[in-house]
Amino acid sequence: MHHVDVEVDTGRGLPGMVVVGLADKAIMESRDRVKTAMQNAEMPFPRSRITVNLAPADLRKEGPLYDLPVALGIMICTGLLDSRRDLARHHVVGELALDGAVRPVHGALTCAEFARRAGSTLVLPFDNYLEASLVEGLEIIPVRHLKDLLAYFSGGSTPPPPPPIEPDAPLPIPDFSEVKGQQQAKRALMLAAGGGHNVLMVGPPGSGKSMLAERMAGILPELGREEALEITNVHSVAGLLRTSDPLVRRRPFRAPHHTISDVALIGGGADARPGEISLAHRGVLFLDELPEFKRGTLEVLRQPLESGRVRIGRARASSDYPSRFLLVAAMNPCPCGYYGSRLKSCRCSARQIEQYLGRLSGPLLDRIDLHIEVGEQPPETLRRAAPAGMGSGEMRARVARAREIQLRRYPGLPVLCNGELRGPLVERFCKLDAKSEEFLVNGMREMGLSTRAYHKVLLIARTIADLESREDLKLDDVAEALNYRSLDQKLFD
Repeated sequence: MHHVDVEVDTGRGLPGMVVVGLADKAIMESRDRVKTAMQNAEMPFPRSRITVNLAPADLRKEGPLYDLPVALGIMICTGLLDSRRDLARHHVVGELALDGAVRPVHGALTCAEFARRAGSTLVLPFDNYLEASLVEGLEIIPVRHLKDLLAYFSGGSTPPPPPPIEPDAPLPIPDFSEVKGQQQAKRALMLAAGGGHNVLMVGPPGSGKSMLAERMAGILPELGREEALEITNVHSVAGLLRTSDPLVRRRPFRAPHHTISDVALIGGGADARPGEISLAHRGVLFLDELPEFKRGTLEVLRQPLESGRVRIGRARASSDYPSRFLLVAAMNPCPCGYYGSRLKSCRCSARQIEQYLGRLSGPLLDRIDLHIEVGEQPPETLRRAAPAGMGSGEMRARVARAREIQLRRYPGLPVLCNGELRGPLVERFCKLDAKSEEFLVNGMREMGLSTRAYHKVLLIARTIADLESREDLKLDDVAEALNYRSLDQKLFD
């Protein structure tokens, strides 16, 4: 976010308002909004040349949040306001309605954080107050109408802020106890949640891949305040927050359709808005029918999966959004879905299967830590009396314990879980004894794994030990971690 000075001047010339400083169409239209709003609020509007400069001039500006500061500048130019308060110590944002009412804007939380760092007082729409108040240590002045703005800067009072509202009870997340069988898949998903690892599920239609993925968010740890503010910030910029209860209290679960475009997934567009990968920050991004996505769309995931951020570049500016999400992907093993099935025969030729699996590039698969097979369950496991195994409550407790171990292990590092370790940190925190090291090297050679896959196996082994509350890595941990890469040989080699 950048600081923008709104300068207003009235002088000789033909009556009218000119806005300069690389303003977009929404800002150019503010000329009519501001004029009509001031007139309907019974405030004088100058019959002279008005020049509005948005500085710095070489930075592109977007959105209607400049309406309120422009109106404030005109009030000063007309003598309606003598600026008894120090304008330099205020940040002002807001959109105007034609009757002078002040409408909420997107990105109020970001504006609030910027104002706090600058040591300023923030003047903003009344409906954005609860969102901005999430930032502690900031003086906020909410205004409902242009007259409130005039009253405040004239030394008067403004409407009292709205009282805090009790958040609504969140909708329940489906429980893993509802999934019959699939114990190996549940184990793998618990590992994914426990260490922040990406996971790919491969299996025939109806085997429960989507059902498993939909329950993933229910076993992730509860959000801390800093994480909640990170998520809320992204959703604020995207305009997805509720004014009554703006704080995001639950980890997001995003499941875009496979027809999604590159821009909608990664972010961007004319106004560089965050995409699905940023809206899934600190939560789950579920990509069902993975090979049905356009290959180019999937390839844009490679850099965010490694760095946890996405940078959207434009000719004159760029936007940087967080994208530290947990990728859960699902796919069929072939176009008809029944390759390797025990219940139905596959109708696909070897060429069709090769083309289908070839839609996924090796570098993308290399960035997915866990590759698991979700097979068909025998009918007897679907009976009501059949044991369901671990439910979400027990899995969440084990995941939380593992995450606590990881937080204690990485003090002072920009790392919250094992899956975020990179480079030398992997070798530092995932040490093996000689026997385990030899086993891993031989397994890598036989399976043809890359250096990145080597690090992924170490990180998964680290998480396996954490789930068992152990610090030392054992041979069994490495063997199980390697097993989660064995599906590559069956399908993709």
